Order: sequence, then structure tokens, then C-alpha cells
Amino acid sequence: MDKLPVKMMDPTLAEMGNHLSDAMKVLESGKLESEQGKEKRKLSWKDIPGPLQGDGQDVVSILQLVQNLMHGDDDKLGQRSMQNIGEQGHMALLGHSLAAYISVLERERLRKLTTRILSDTTLWLCRLFRYENGSAYYHEDDREGLVKVCRLVINTLYEDYATEGFTMFSSKHPVIYQSAACRPGLGQHLCSQLGLPLSCLCIVPCNTMFGSLHQMDVALLDKLIREDRESGKVPLLLIANAGTPGAGHTDKLSRLKELCVQCNMWLHVEGVNLATLALGQVSSAVTAATKCDSMTLTPGPWLGLPAVPAVTLYRHEDPALSLAAGLTSSQPVEKLRALPLWLSLQYLGHDGILQRIKHASQLSQQLLEHLKTLASIKTSVEDELNSPVVVFRFSQDSTPSSGSSVEGFFARERDVLDVFNRWLGEQLAQQVPLSGVDVVELEDEGTCVRFTPLMTAAALGTQENDVAALVEKLGEMIPVLSCTLRYRQDFKDEVLQQASLSYIEDLSWPGLGGVRYEPRTTDLDENKREHSVEKINSDLLKKLMELDTDLYFSGGPEFCEEKNCIFIGMATEDLDVTELVETIVSIGREIEESGKLFENMTEVVRRGIQEAELQLQKANEEKLIEEGVLRQIPLVGPVLNWFSPVQASVKGRTFNLAEGCLDSTEPVYSVKAQMNKEASLDSPKSITKRFPGQKLFRRHGAGSDSVSDTSSVSQLEESFREMAHVRSNNVDEAEVPEERHVHIMEGMALSDQRVPEGQETESVDTLR
Repeated sequence: MDKLPVKMMDPTLAEMGNHLSDAMKVLESGKLESEQGKEKRKLSWKDIPGPLQGDGQDVVSILQLVQNLMHGDDDKLGQRSMQNIGEQGHMALLGHSLAAYISVLERERLRKLTTRILSDTTLWLCRLFRYENGSAYYHEDDREGLVKVCRLVINTLYEDYATEGFTMFSSKHPVIYQSAACRPGLGQHLCSQLGLPLSCLCIVPCNTMFGSLHQMDVALLDKLIREDRESGKVPLLLIANAGTPGAGHTDKLSRLKELCVQCNMWLHVEGVNLATLALGQVSSAVTAATKCDSMTLTPGPWLGLPAVPAVTLYRHEDPALSLAAGLTSSQPVEKLRALPLWLSLQYLGHDGILQRIKHASQLSQQLLEHLKTLASIKTSVEDELNSPVVVFRFSQDSTPSSGSSVEGFFARERDVLDVFNRWLGEQLAQQVPLSGVDVVELEDEGTCVRFTPLMTAAALGTQENDVAALVEKLGEMIPVLSCTLRYRQDFKDEVLQQASLSYIEDLSWPGLGGVRYEPRTTDLDENKREHSVEKINSDLLKKLMELDTDLYFSGGPEFCEEKNCIFIGMATEDLDVTELVETIVSIGREIEESGKLFENMTEVVRRGIQEAELQLQKANEEKLIEEGVLRQIPLVGPVLNWFSPVQASVKGRTFNLAEGCLDSTEPVYSVKAQMNKEASLDSPKSITKRFPGQKLFRRHGAGSDSVSDTSSVSQLEESFREMAHVRSNNVDEAEVPEERHVHIMEGMALSDQRVPEGQETESVDTLR
């Protein structure tokens, strides 16, 4: 926001605007703190509240504290999640500052100013959204307006409620009706704020036979109301939707209004589709909302305005009852809630408001048109011409295999598709953040991806190119999802054919599935076997992650019930499932065998040393008998050896690590020569012939499309690696089997050296 002009009637207002502009620049730029200050902040206990300083602090220091609390330890502006609030956002923030300044005016001047602000804002909103002769209540919590409306209806239907209170409900039990598609917890909040039992709340189911599955069943509602009236209850209020929170569908408001008039009930409407009332062309279903008794609007997210209140428009002829319900106030300060919205609406203007709402609706239509051209994508849109909410879902038709339960098959299929769609929504939100898509759970459709530009586009700045990028990413992910869904059963069948692998059924994993390598040893107790399984699968996971492949390997979901497992992520068209499973078995068997070798090495060496000691002791005794006792005396022995040397043959010894015993060195060289000759004749065998540039587990010549699919899944899995928490990182680092094998061979090569007589004991000590 630019500096305000100095030539204003009140210099304080100009100074306030300039200070706000400077403060916003400081908080948004993040360039206030020096490097020395950053280092000092890292070493301080910034999260621990401290005492209030006696001398006070200047404005710059306080703003620096606010900036540190906003951004934490993240000093890179590119990683900050602050949205760009724009000029209209600065006007809304200025409104909060002005409200504090205006509140200190003299009472009469304050009353005139607040009355003008409230009247202007109410008139503008009623004309924008076609709500004639309405009054407005401004509130911070978007549920608070409905609470006040309920109090108004109670005061209207129960004439003595102001004096008798809740005792009036004992003979005439009030009932509040709401659609099953309303936002969760709304009815419970109403009962809590009004002091009513939950028995006063009636949830009306949605259609099951005709019409949208997200619309209230009007016939069933009529039946419920008649039953309640016959039992002496008082139908109080009906909450309907003009855009359900999940799918954005609109109830049959015209029929509901007729029913409410017949039963003397109050009709309240809320929902995102109410924003389209400002447009020139509006669907008849939404236009019917203008005839309701009250509606709640949320212009903040619709127009990208931060910290502006929600608005409840209502019609009622008795000002005294409105005052008793809290919808109006005699306190001028209460009316200043509308000031931020008053400033922002003037800044945007009528055309600016319409342009923002129209832009969001056009983005929805653009996405919907592209989704129609994509295979395996199903949409849940009520009105393809005017719906501002687009809900879509990846789906493929499958048939159960012979011998399996149809109900169980479709239940598992629904769970798998829900997991895949959740993964799809998270990936789209991560790779195209400006699109504002999120994941929503619908009762009938399951997990879906939702695009609601009316709630996100103004704040995120979503444009047509962002929708195009969203469609492009979606087109790349559909083949990956289709291939993975098709290969899941093949992967399961291949795993079940391997005796050393166990298939892990986890419907919450978005990928091929999970396996566990089971050791073939059965003579271990339960604890040792569990430790062996954990160690082998941990090393196996590390080995698989080091392979040159596009597949993603993980320890599984964060809250997976199965332990010591290996889960494989998304697949591509050219995946060789058989090679993948055989490689897992081969690497697992290699790790298991190397582990057995090292487990037995300690015992083998210990027994070998004992046997070597016995042989060396026996050799020393034979030497003593052969040379005699005199040659062992320190002074006599050398003299006797000089006069009569002993021609003793040196018998070499070699320590065999494999057998744990001492052997003669005579056959060593002939045996080694023969082994080298045989080894030279052996050629390394490769499991699969691989072409240049071909990665593991990929079939050659699978099709030209496999290249693009692989590149896309490689990018997807790379982002998935950043989000996933691999449980194998928590396991202690184990030695690599190949390195162990090298050490063994080096030890065996050293053991083949010749040991002269008289040094055998020293060699044994070294081996110990």
C-alpha cells in the first residue's frame, strides 16, 4: 500500500496509514534482522515466555519479535507460507486499526459514524446478493450468526421465553432440522450455545432414490415434521445448503421454503454457492435462496480479504426481538465490526467484486471441461454450467476373480481407490500449490479431490495457467494410477509363489503392496527369530533403495500395524513384476546366508583355536623327543647345536577359517592353482540381459509411452520420498554383506601364508 497523502483532514489518520504500510513491508520482506541477530536468536530460548521489560521496547524490536514468531526458524522467504494479501487486504487491516482509533471519539460523533458504516455495508451487501429489505449481523465466527437467528426464532415462537426461560421447553419441545450434508458439528454447536439437549436436533437424510445424493430428502423432511407436530413438539428452524461443504450441491430451496411457510418454520441457508448471486446469470436453485428468512455470507475468502467478518442477512419486523436475540446492539463500538469490510468493498468497487467471483466460476468451468476429456476420472458436479465447486475422483471398473466374494471385492476395491485418490490429491496439492485443491471424504463417493476456487483463488491468486498445469499433472498421474492398480494383483500372485516371502495386505498403502522376507531357519526361538526377521528386512530395504530403479521402496505407512515390512510404491507400464519379486528374494537370501556365516564364525574360530593348541602342543612334544632334553637347556643347547646341528624339517601350518583347524601347507599351492584355474573357467551369470540405459525391473520395448510414464512417476516418487517417514532410518546401521565377504576372503588369504616351526604358538595367540 502506497504512502497516504499528507494533506488530509486528520493528520493522525495519515500517520496511522503510513505506519501500517511500513509495518506490513517489514513483516513481508523479512529483511529487518541482521545476521548477528539471527545467530543470537538461534541460541536463545525464544519459545519460553520471559518477563516484561521495564524500560519498554521500540517499534522496530516489537515488529522483529512478531516476524520471528510468524516465520520461526525458516529464514528463506521461498519457504514461507504467507499468502499475498494484496492492496485490498491492506485496506482490511487498516480497518482494524481505524476501529481502535475511532472508538475513542466522542459518543455522538461515534454514533453517527458507526450508523453510516453499518447502513452502507448492509445496503451494499443486500443489493449485491439480491436480498431485499434485509438487515445484517456481522460476526467473527461464521456460526455465530446462526446462533443469534435461533435465539430470534425462540423469542418469536415462545412469547414468554424472556421471563420464563427454559421452562417453556418442558411442554413444547423445540426441534432444529438440518441436512445430513451440513458441515460436521454445526447442530451440536447450536445446541451447546442455546442450552438445548441434543434431542432437539433432527438430522434429515439426503436423497437415496431420486435427485442428488447430497440434497436433503424433502419428502422425508415433511414426514418428520408432521410426526413431531403430532407429538407436541415445535418445529423451530431448518438449515439448508446452497453449496454443501463437501460436494457443493444445493438443496431444493423452493420446495423447502414452501414447506417452512406451511409449518411456520424459519429457513436459514448457507454455502459457497451464495456467492454466485452477485453474478448476472444464476441458476434457479441458488436464486431461491433470496426468499429465505436468513443466510450467512463469508465475503472474506470469496474476495481474498483477511480478517473481515462473516455476515448474516435476515428479515424480521420486530426490532425489539432482534435486540433481545443479539442481532443488533445499542453499543456503537459493536457496529465497528463492519469497518474493515466497509473499507474493502469501497476499494474493490462493484465491478471488482463481480470480477473476482466471476473469475472463480470460470476457473471451475475450465477445469470441468478438461476433466471430461480424461479417462478414468469421474466428476461429482450438480450443475455443469454454473457449479463453482468441482469434485473429481480416479476410478476404474474391475471385476471380481472367480471364487471371491462380490461384496468383499467391492469393499476392498473401494478402500484401495480411496487410498489412491488421497495420494492423487496430496500430489496435486504439492506439485500445483496455486490450484488450491484439497482432499475431501464423501459418504457415497468416497475420497475425492475438490477444487473450490471461490474459497481459495482470491487468496492464492489462481489463474488459468494454474488450472492448465493441474490438468497436465493429472494427465501424467492417471497412467501411473492405472498401471499400479492393474499390477497389484500380479504382484500379490508372484509373492505368494515364493516360500521365503509373505504378502502384506495393507489397504492404506498407495502402491503395489508390501512384502516381508521370512528366514528359512526354523530352529530359533521366538525372540531370536523376530530379531532375525527385523535385521534381514532392514538390510534388504536399504539394499533395494540403493538400486538403480524408478520404484519407491519404504518401510510402510507411519501407523502401519505390520512391522518389518517392505512396501513398494507406484508402478509404470513397463514394470517387470516377476523380476522385481525375484530380485527381492535373491537379495534377501544373500543377506540371510551372509548373516548365518557371521553368526557361526565366532564358534568356528573358538573351536579351531582349541584344536590348533592341541596340535601345536603335540608338535612340541614330538620335537622334544626328536631333539632331546639337552638341546632345550639355554646354555648347553646352542653349544650342542653348533657341534652337532639338527636337520629338522620346517612343517608349515595354515589356519582354515571355514573348518576352524590347522592344516599342512604342502597341498596349498597345488590346490590354489587348481582353484584359480576353475575360477577362470566360471563366468558370472546375469539374471536378465539388460540393454544400455535400461533401469532395473523394466521390460524392454514396452511401448513409447512408457518413457513419459516413467519420467512422471520418477518425479512423483521423488516428492513422495520427501513426505514419507521411512521406518528403516530408525534401525541401527548394519554392515554390508559384500564388505563382510571381502574381509573374510582377506582373512583366508592371510591364513594361507606359511608358518615356520617354533612360531605356531605365537600365531595362535594372534588369532585369539
